[in-house]
Amino acid sequence: MRFLPRPHQIPPRVAAGLIILNSGLSKRAAGQETAEGLHGMAAGTYPFLKDMDPVKFVRLLSTAEIALGTALLVPVVPSLPVGAALTAFAGGLVGLYLKTPGLREEGGLRPSEQGVAIAKDVWLLGIGAGLVMEEVVRD
Repeated sequence: MRFLPRPHQIPPRVAAGLIILNSGLSKRAAGQETAEGLHGMAAGTYPFLKDMDPVKFVRLLSTAEIALGTALLVPVVPSLPVGAALTAFAGGLVGLYLKTPGLREEGGLRPSEQGVAIAKDVWLLGIGAGLVMEEVVRD
């Protein structure tokens, strides 16, 4: 496994890393109402989260996003594990998009107006899967 990313892997890692790091840092200061909204949406899709305290959930989500964003930005973190982590994170977002009522237009995959913000995160899944596939195929 390579430890340093290939030069062409740096732009997608930086793009995804900055977006995710910013999201995590923004959630750090989330109030009770925001925490309840984020938790409610996540728990509606992933029932195992229902019993978790909303503030604790957002704090953990924030920490995970900060860690993932930082790992993507630090070039000594190998692309295979960081790509796998990004793929898992983005898979959760895509699952949220696919399973949450009102985020897609009736009868299809096209996002509704409310779903655009989450549907566009499919690019994170593409970056993560691309990093993993390249490392598995090339090494």
